[in-house]
Amino acid sequence: MLGPMTVRETGDETPRPRRRAPAGAAVLREDKTEAIRAAVFGELAAVGYARMSIEGIARRAGVGKTAVYRRWRSKLHLVLDLVSALAVQGLPTPGTGTLEGDLRLLYEVTARALRHPVASQILPDLLAEAARNPDIAQALQKALRDAQHSVASGVVRAARERGELSAEFDEDLALDLISGPLYWRAVVMRGPQPRDYLPALARATAAALKAL
Repeated sequence: MLGPMTVRETGDETPRPRRRAPAGAAVLREDKTEAIRAAVFGELAAVGYARMSIEGIARRAGVGKTAVYRRWRSKLHLVLDLVSALAVQGLPTPGTGTLEGDLRLLYEVTARALRHPVASQILPDLLAEAARNPDIAQALQKALRDAQHSVASGVVRAARERGELSAEFDEDLALDLISGPLYWRAVVMRGPQPRDYLPALARATAAALKAL
């Protein structure tokens, strides 16, 4: 009897030890992790960051509090992890063949995401918390600004290669022009968008970029 030793069935009679998990190691089930992530978005939308608790998250996810604390030290770390993850999801890079067309597609995709019921409730609350918490502010900047600018940079680069934009202009200003108006209207002002708003915004932004 070999106990923890096994014999391979390949003709190699040399006993080899079974691989065991390190003592005390916890295996984190991915289904529980995803349930907790979904519960965080649900709690943020329902009660906001200030009133959100680990107890509420665990109850909504159908897990114990220990399952949450195994993965994140606090609700702050949990929210920062989720918000930061948004930055790597990215947006599809438009490829319509024109600057105005690329901008319009970018705006349509972004506006659709910002209109999502959960996003429309969570973002204003997190922006308010960001004014009081520099860690949340930094995570939001990465998720909202850096990810959007990554796609916008691709739009600008493609327009330059087609000769629609000058090779020498202020790229930071250009990226602010692309991203700023839609976020201002959808996230800060939270006002309704006229039916022709996105096409008009794409035309105006393209004209402004060409004038730089």
